[in-house]
Amino acid sequence: MAESAEAEQQGIFTRPFLILWAFYFLVFAAGYQLFPVVPLHLRDLGASLAESGRFQTAFMLGSGIGSLFTGPLGDRLGPRRVLRLSSLLLVLILAAYALLRVRWGFYLLAPLHGVLWSALRTASVAKVGGILTPEHRAQGMSLFGLSGPGGVALGPLAGLWLLPHLGFAWMLAILALVFAVLHLLIGSLPREARETGPRQPLTLPDRSVWAPVVLLFLLGLGFGPMPPYSAQEAKALGMAWPSAFLTCFALGMVGIRALLSLTGMGRRPVALLPLMLAVATVGSALLAFLPGGAARHLTAGLVYGGGYGMVHTLLFMHIIDTCPAERRGTGVGALFFAFDVGTALGALGLGWGMELTSFRWGWAAGVVLLALAMPAARRIARESRTVTTGTAPSAILEP
Repeated sequence: MAESAEAEQQGIFTRPFLILWAFYFLVFAAGYQLFPVVPLHLRDLGASLAESGRFQTAFMLGSGIGSLFTGPLGDRLGPRRVLRLSSLLLVLILAAYALLRVRWGFYLLAPLHGVLWSALRTASVAKVGGILTPEHRAQGMSLFGLSGPGGVALGPLAGLWLLPHLGFAWMLAILALVFAVLHLLIGSLPREARETGPRQPLTLPDRSVWAPVVLLFLLGLGFGPMPPYSAQEAKALGMAWPSAFLTCFALGMVGIRALLSLTGMGRRPVALLPLMLAVATVGSALLAFLPGGAARHLTAGLVYGGGYGMVHTLLFMHIIDTCPAERRGTGVGALFFAFDVGTALGALGLGWGMELTSFRWGWAAGVVLLALAMPAARRIARESRTVTTGTAPSAILEP
């Protein structure tokens, strides 16, 4: 009750809400700034094309495994404490990146960075949900949900512009300073009440989670090479805007959410899942088979981002609607785990294939993986006919 008192008096745009919005935005901006920039820096340090994608592989493996534990950790320690500790450790990691001169150091730090990324995501969502009153929660979470895609849109653009102007070390030093300031601001957030009840034991995810887990794992496999390799392909083609795909990818996510927020998703939103997966498949196919460079990246990013973002949204809605309340956190953690591990393996495996063949080979493999995910999407949509689906505001938070 203490957390929502300010929101009840002032509406949505309270100081804690704005701090968390900015924090979540910068978490994604920093992550997606590093995904294309670190591989380029590793290439300068002597890494091969395939090796340069291992940073994201190690990062996402840490994030995926961490997602199984950071949610329960936030429940036990409180989101505010997790945010403060994780942001402080993130400052140290960003500063270490700036000082590193050997490639193996990046691969050692990346899994820990991924665990912190997972903790920052889950704790931010939990904290903002606690400070919003029930009457403001749907609108507030919808607005909060724009912060992640906004960071995805800005991060690659800023990183690839700053790299030649500031250099890698100064760019990372500035990022570390930004998170040091945010660490101090998080200290002003309301404290949570201590939990006095018995702790819930760890449980396996509900059966309704397994089809979404398969779908998100395949989606992650296809998505894996896009952050570390799309900018490298753009540079190889001499494109003036190396982050075109990732920036348009984020704009596609924001655009489809804005469109569907105006037109609505019907009484059973998850019925749109096969269609949105098909849209993502078309976007991936455009990247793989459309001729040219800049126009291909722009078009493919917009289309793929629209379908990809809504697949995430609809699956999180499905989990929230179908999982028992006491196992919902476990289900959400399983989805994060499946996607992050899939992303890690996709960056590793398809990146290796790209070095042996071509960039387009990796994009084409992503099309095949999305096609393999279609039966799972249809099964989820079919099984959801027996479930009354409502608006799940927390479902839109993951870009």
